[in-house]
Amino acid sequence: MEPSRDPKRLVEIMGALRDGETGCPWDKEQDFASIAPYTLEEAYEVVDAIAKNDMANLEEELGDLLLQVVYHAQMAAEGGYFTFEDVVEGITKKMIRRHPHVFGDVQARTAGMAKGTWERIKAQEKADRAARRQALGDESSSQTVSILDDVPDALPALTRAEKIQNKVAKIGFDWDDPALVLDKLEEEIAEARDALAEGSKADVAGEIGDVLFTLVNLARHVDVDPEDALRGCNRKFSRRFAHIERGLLGQNISLEDATLPQMEALWQEAKKAER
Repeated sequence: MEPSRDPKRLVEIMGALRDGETGCPWDKEQDFASIAPYTLEEAYEVVDAIAKNDMANLEEELGDLLLQVVYHAQMAAEGGYFTFEDVVEGITKKMIRRHPHVFGDVQARTAGMAKGTWERIKAQEKADRAARRQALGDESSSQTVSILDDVPDALPALTRAEKIQNKVAKIGFDWDDPALVLDKLEEEIAEARDALAEGSKADVAGEIGDVLFTLVNLARHVDVDPEDALRGCNRKFSRRFAHIERGLLGQNISLEDATLPQMEALWQEAKKAER
């Protein structure tokens, strides 16, 4: 089998890997649940390549992510649920449906996105999704009992918190001033202090969760992506700690033998150099 620029070749390759007789033993053993962690990992690697502006790596990582889509579609096809072609058709339909001001008739393109159009489109998509689930025999999952039901559990916790907050904000359950969120943050920190004093690990964990959730709310109110903010902080910390490691190496001091004051002095050097 030869490489190709045609996505159909990737589908053929995955079919061969999953072939019951001649396929790869590892690939044949996999299912949706076992592959899901790899799907998340590949998505994060795409984001990492973008953050590093590494276009050569981005090309490769996008290929790895596309493979994940084909992998899940192949397993779905084997179960008689849907095919890769169905996935492509579904997303093309969605993009066309969501952009009538781009793909519609002359009147729709001239009018632009009319007020209420987006809500009608989303309502139709929800109805279509329920119909697909029913067709697949999954009637219980189509019964939405909360506006938060369609916020995926598998999202990173900060991202899911932001999406939950955005959902409830749309129906008015929200503060109207970032200063009020700061007040709430101070309240949650005080409760975390009380929990620490009482020594209950479960209570401390709960209060820390409340602090994090409120911090996400603060970020949302000032139009800051909490995941991006924490990612940037992680990079900053890693950069400054690398300065500590280099500084200690230059002084012939191992990390294990270094004192906190020695490391703190190098940390402050790194901070000063970044200003």
